[in-house]
Amino acid sequence: MATLSTNLILWDYCSIGVYFLLNIAVGVYALCGHNRSTVSGYFLAGRHMWWLPVGASLFASNIGAEHFIGMAGSGAAAGVGVGAFNFISIILLQLMSWVFLPVFISSGVCTVPEYMNKRFGGQRIQVYLALLSLVLYIFTKISVDLYSGALFINQVFHWNIYGSIVALLLLTAVFTITGGLAAVIYTDTLQFFIMIAGALVVMSKAFYEVGGYEALQYKYMQAVPELRFQNTSCGIPRADSWVMLRDPVNSDLPWPAFLLGQTPASIWYWCADQMMIQRTLASKNLSHAKGATLFAAYAKILPFFIIILPGMISRTLFPDDVACVLPEECMRACGSRSSCYNSAYPRLVVGIMPAGLKGIILAVMLSALMTDLTSIFNSASTMFSLDLWRRVRPEAKTRELLIVGKLCIVGLVVVSVAWVPVIEEVQSGQLFIYIQKVGAYLSPPIACVYSMAILWKRMNERGAFCGLMVGLAIGVTRMVLDFSYPPPACWQDESRPFIVRLNFMYFAVLLFWMTAITSATVSLMTQPPDSFRVIRTTFWTRFENAERDDDRRRNMEPEDYIRLNKELEDDIRWNMELEDDIPHLERGDKEAATEADGSQRLAHTTKFFLWLCGLQTQQSDPQMEESTLNSLEERPRTKLFLNINLVLVLAVGVGCFVYYSLDPFSGNSEPRLKMPT
Repeated sequence: MATLSTNLILWDYCSIGVYFLLNIAVGVYALCGHNRSTVSGYFLAGRHMWWLPVGASLFASNIGAEHFIGMAGSGAAAGVGVGAFNFISIILLQLMSWVFLPVFISSGVCTVPEYMNKRFGGQRIQVYLALLSLVLYIFTKISVDLYSGALFINQVFHWNIYGSIVALLLLTAVFTITGGLAAVIYTDTLQFFIMIAGALVVMSKAFYEVGGYEALQYKYMQAVPELRFQNTSCGIPRADSWVMLRDPVNSDLPWPAFLLGQTPASIWYWCADQMMIQRTLASKNLSHAKGATLFAAYAKILPFFIIILPGMISRTLFPDDVACVLPEECMRACGSRSSCYNSAYPRLVVGIMPAGLKGIILAVMLSALMTDLTSIFNSASTMFSLDLWRRVRPEAKTRELLIVGKLCIVGLVVVSVAWVPVIEEVQSGQLFIYIQKVGAYLSPPIACVYSMAILWKRMNERGAFCGLMVGLAIGVTRMVLDFSYPPPACWQDESRPFIVRLNFMYFAVLLFWMTAITSATVSLMTQPPDSFRVIRTTFWTRFENAERDDDRRRNMEPEDYIRLNKELEDDIRWNMELEDDIPHLERGDKEAATEADGSQRLAHTTKFFLWLCGLQTQQSDPQMEESTLNSLEERPRTKLFLNINLVLVLAVGVGCFVYYSLDPFSGNSEPRLKMPT
């Protein structure tokens, strides 16, 4: 087999150079072609995106470096079961665009936590959900992305892992801070095609090396490391490795726990997470948003084949390195004493890709990393500025909100980098499962409350808040216990308490329904919400045209118009002073001319910096600055086309679950498949 050299050759440099030039071109287009000086322009891309870039951004925002590292590693460790997390997203994406998104659009919000303020009133739920979302971004997204991307670069290129993290942060910060959501979506679209094309190249080469799909089924079951603990199951593939939804009791992916626990928990990520909703809110209209989720759903079929199966091929080709059991063997193979499953994809690249393709593979991983990080940074800064900072400073102007949002990114990065060493210790060799566990401990209460708020008009603020607090207390308790009692190695006896041994997806079932019972009980025992609170904020009332008491767009007082116009005039005057602040020139006065030239250069430099960061002020209608998409109208033919594709994509999603939950081997006896010759 060809081995990938650790040194870059000319073709690699050319590939990396073309990759960066394409990104720069797309970034410049976003900078020059879009207004980034307003809240709607910077945080929601002006709300004029069509379905293809939005759909590509949805896919790319989800598939990050942690999937190429974590999902491929889980495939190498336990087979196709991890694919269930991928296929369920095909269904939940449509739940978002057909049920949740119309409510968010009709309520006229810019952020998902803001919806809670419109639905229930008060500020505590909005502030709490914004803060918790930022915490989840740090624990399950930013730090995981940084760790997995740096791990890949370290495994393949032997660069220092923390030096790689710094370089990756500098790369992503340029696009996020300067361009806003428009730059993020357009670069996501570019990264989408680069990532898919590069991953397909690796997949094709991997299947060629292993001998095809049927050969993989047999060879994977025989992929046992030569050195392992005898008289144990250590290093031996699971008997149900080719079954996706598994035994309810004696398995790592029990099907009742997944369907009743993991699926509701995933509603938060796909239906009520700012990162996903923000992209669909940037669409031209509801039809384009639905088309985007359909496109993303069809694309979500690919990760099973381009990430999970290559991870399994890696174990098949390199069992002594990827499936190592002895701590000293794992230290030799990947530098970790626990396991080397996270190195499955990098080891595959090193082992089978010929020299000269290193630049392309690096571009694939940079694409996966950049799309995830830029999306997270933009969404986090949006929530911090609009949901939190506005509560601290209600009088904050647009420029202040934009500056605060950019500074928020810096703070998130610092905290996330500090969390990376913790991830190295607690992820136990399967990074993707770590992500799912943290989500199962914290996200079910959020998913439950959002679902009830949208579907049940009787739910009130007190019930929602009590449900969230009870769910938080229970979830954090389980998470602390889980981190305090790490799982035993395969050769060790199980001695953890039952609450820790309980599968995290079964725990998600209990957490979701305990939150629902608490919220429903408190809501029924207290006063119902004000009648105007449910106008256009539930699925059943999304088409109502009645006037809300808190609708500023319809009930703005004259003094509010005066204040908004004064703010805009102040900003415009501040910009004009940059141009007019030049000393009077007298003909022949060289000293005055020199001073004037210096002042003019400073003014132009300042204006360029403001334009680069999207802080320049444009003369526009202050009422349009935070315009919201509020039309749910769809053309009949377009609606019919979208509904037909809805049925098709749901059938594909269910079909994938059914097909990959059937064991290709007949129990422990003779296999149904014939071994390829």
